[in-house]
Amino acid sequence: MKPQLQNVPVQKNQCVTLSVTGQTAEGNGVGRYEGFAVFVPQTAVGDTIRVKIVKVEKRCAYGIVEEILTPSTDRIIPDCPVFSQCGGCVFRHISYEAELRDKTAFVRDAFSRIGGLAPKEFLPIFGAETIDGCRNKAQYPCGQDAQGYLQFGFYAARSHRLIPHMDCRLQPPLFAEILRRCSDLLSAFPPYQEKTAEGILRHIYIRQGYHSQEVMVCIVASKKILKPLKPIGEQLMAEFPQIVSVMLNINPKPTNVILGPKTVCVSGKETISDVFCGIPVSLSPQSFYQVNTAQAERLFAEVRRLAAPQKHELLLDLYCGTGVIGLSMADAAGRIIGVEVVEQAVLDARENAARAGIQNAEFFAGDAGKIAAQFAQSGSKPDVMVLDPPRKGCDTVTLDACIAMAPNRIVMVSCNPATAARDVKYLTEHGFSLDVLRPVDLFPRTGHVECVVLMSRKK
Repeated sequence: MKPQLQNVPVQKNQCVTLSVTGQTAEGNGVGRYEGFAVFVPQTAVGDTIRVKIVKVEKRCAYGIVEEILTPSTDRIIPDCPVFSQCGGCVFRHISYEAELRDKTAFVRDAFSRIGGLAPKEFLPIFGAETIDGCRNKAQYPCGQDAQGYLQFGFYAARSHRLIPHMDCRLQPPLFAEILRRCSDLLSAFPPYQEKTAEGILRHIYIRQGYHSQEVMVCIVASKKILKPLKPIGEQLMAEFPQIVSVMLNINPKPTNVILGPKTVCVSGKETISDVFCGIPVSLSPQSFYQVNTAQAERLFAEVRRLAAPQKHELLLDLYCGTGVIGLSMADAAGRIIGVEVVEQAVLDARENAARAGIQNAEFFAGDAGKIAAQFAQSGSKPDVMVLDPPRKGCDTVTLDACIAMAPNRIVMVSCNPATAARDVKYLTEHGFSLDVLRPVDLFPRTGHVECVVLMSRKK
């Protein structure tokens, strides 16, 4: 038996009464028992609850709700039947207004607690104008029920246990209709089993152009099944006029990575088209594309407003992806240089520029930090820099290169307020001021929140 931790006021299986006074990005309410933090999922600030302790650590404990004694005024009835099981949403038990308030607090707290920072201007969060059906892409793992029928759904939190569900409120209703038809048409193919690496059908991957409404259905299988899929692809396109592309991705490896290295066209086109921030784009299954187009366009419009590029200025866009941020400002800037480590994304960026007729933008493949350092060593001095790093944030090489190049303005877009606060702190310690901070909610009902930051070089 595991010994009880010393100086900890709770133990496993104990029931306690808590008032929830805080919220985490994982969707856990936070209460204190004799000053000791207890985290409880699917609770809300203002709840008074009876909790069963299920895990105890040195600094905190975790519990599950036994009874809600007094509900929070933020509480609503969850509008999804699998909310308590699926690992996708964490905030369907509170109002969207409360969610935005909490996400604003996540960003503010990260910058004040981690960075010790207070911006000159903290702008209101951009909440999503539409929270249902707002995503343009979904990847549904495949399984089967006790009778052997195909099932599609989502994985439970922190697991690969399939929760059957086709009517996700985050996806357009059309996706559920297509998925149900796929379930019928693909019933002859046994689902892939991760434990045994047996079976064929792994995922159904659907994406849609937000403005074009063109739909691509990509069937992910463990081997090439092109011939039997041909009539199925034609049937899908005949029944759903929005479907203009049916693809087969082949992933034979025993891995939890969704897409394999090879994709072939089953029916229709190999790509779908859309327009993003005024830039025509072409999307393959592997193409990176912002999942919530409407909110991403608002975010990038804010980046442009804060960057305020001028015709005589050079804009350096690090971690540029497919180049859309820089390209969306090409008409206002003198010259755009984009840097991205993923070579396919750089090729996509160049194609996007050519398709839009943009001639003042160049894109280079390579590590953002290393290329930025080369720019700095060569004496290049961008007037404006845009940073859009991954969740882990910028490395020191990149930040030092930003400092050496001394641009007048730096705009950072981040999907992780904690690493953004860390990086902004470093820059403010080396000659920059934090002018503007705005949270942006790209992923309603989930724990994710973005932020955009404007920094300027101190004179």
